Amino acid sequence: QVQLVESGGGLVQPGGSLRLSCAASGSIFSINAMGWYRQAPGKQRELVAGVTSGGTTNYADSVKGRFTISRDNAKNTVYLPMNSLKPEDPAVYYCNADLLSQLPFRYLEVWGQGTLVTVSS
Repeated sequence: QVQLVESGGGLVQPGGSLRLSCAASGSIFSINAMGWYRQAPGKQRELVAGVTSGGTTNYADSVKGRFTISRDNAKNTVYLPMNSLKPEDPAVYYCNADLLSQLPFRYLEVWGQGTLVTVSS
């Protein structure tokens, strides 16, 4: 069984910063891509940022220059420092991973439980 555990959400004032973390654990052989998605009330879930095992990153236009995704392959962990948070950033942020589990070997897409980010003065 594989699971993703997120941490780091919370309440911050506009212009403030938060750092999200997501650790994958369980019977993992390898992890390809990891990423962060978010879903605000009444809106569809959207990609915020992603990073491949080789370090290639991609971002939603709305967060470019403010959020920086990184990963520690040895720890199976992905990070998302978020700076200059805006009133349009609040949402539940979900961690996602495309991975190969072992015993049995199979490709999986796994989601975390979500962590709430609130931006308010």
